[in-house]
Amino acid sequence: MQQQCQLNTEAQLQALGQQLAQCLQAQAKTDCIITLSGDLGAGKSTLIRALIQQLGHLGKVKSPTYTLVEPYCIEQQTIYHYDFYRIHEPEALEAMGIRDYFSKPAYHLIEWPEQGIGFLPEADISITIIIQEGWREIYLLAQSISGKEILQDFTCPVGAT
Repeated sequence: MQQQCQLNTEAQLQALGQQLAQCLQAQAKTDCIITLSGDLGAGKSTLIRALIQQLGHLGKVKSPTYTLVEPYCIEQQTIYHYDFYRIHEPEALEAMGIRDYFSKPAYHLIEWPEQGIGFLPEADISITIIIQEGWREIYLLAQSISGKEILQDFTCPVGAT
């Protein structure tokens, strides 16, 4: 199952993150891996920030560009936001204990997953953001049964095409 949206504004990108969070909550999923790919500045962090805030985080959502992972605990749900932009060798993930993060149920939101090929589990949902002139093309691909369940009620944000 694949969804495609064309977004013209940052507000629509944030709305997409909020809509995805609502889909996670509607399915009562406690374990999900979502990867986000796209060029630098495509909006991966913006989308994740909106998703985490929609799930109930009231504070600042920090980019883990230097720390590689930023954890959030909202009620009974753990969320890990990863940014692997600075990973040059996938083996570095093994050194940081990446397997431990995936050993218990959590939402895993991974920017730059291609940097960790061979060391990351398969995604439930893969999101690709392509910057076009004046807009963004977003592709959401369900890669598991869980991913299909989450995306079954997903709709593009209002105003998106």
